Amino acid sequence: MLKENKISILPDERIETKIFLIRGRKVMIDRDLAELYGVETRALNQAVKRNIERFPEEFMF
Repeated sequence: MLKENKISILPDERIETKIFLIRGRKVMIDRDLAELYGVETRALNQAVKRNIERFPEEFMF
């Protein structure tokens, strides 16, 4: 039996409302980013810590 890949496209407005401009930088809360990816916040933070070299230098929580 084959698994079907689910692809959901989010409206730009939904993403844009979760991006904040703080001190001239675009910022997104880890909770909101995890929700967009469909994972728990804890799992997202753990993935970043374990694979920090895969993330751009400006990618921080």
